[in-house]
Amino acid sequence: MGSSAPAPKLANPAALGLAGFALTTFLLSAANAGLLPGSDVWIGFALFYGGLAQLFAGMWEFAAGNTFGATAFSSYGAFWLGTAFYVWFWAPKSGNVPLDLAWLLGAWAIFTGYMMLESFRINNPPVMWVFVALFITYVLLWLGAWFHASGLTVTGGWTGIITALLAWYASYKAVHNSIA
Repeated sequence: MGSSAPAPKLANPAALGLAGFALTTFLLSAANAGLLPGSDVWIGFALFYGGLAQLFAGMWEFAAGNTFGATAFSSYGAFWLGTAFYVWFWAPKSGNVPLDLAWLLGAWAIFTGYMMLESFRINNPPVMWVFVALFITYVLLWLGAWFHASGLTVTGGWTGIITALLAWYASYKAVHNSIA
């Protein structure tokens, strides 16, 4: 009998996932750093670019057999979707937004901490540095929310901007390395 056609090659979804993460992180971090006071410009991008595009990138990482990438992109895509949902729909009903944020940011710091440790094993220094910076960002934002310390939140915002720049660089490297 005839042979079947080879499966089409799947493009590297990490480039899209990192780009969506970078832009959305950049916008929210600029707000946290005090550069966009009162701005919610990040919410639409949290839904579609940081959220859905990253979630899709995670699903494509599953198809490519990359458990690390699938877990990271799917989780952070869900983070952005959940964060936008919280800000739009739940925060106005909450009796204690700072406490909500402290617990959420603490939980994401834990997840990011073990993903950071695993990033040391994937032989991709730009991605490793994204996770190191992101872990620091979450810890600063968590402590800022927990202790009502706006200085820590602002510092977390600036660290988040650095995280976004590192993620854009990692996305660039993924795109660059895909071009023969």
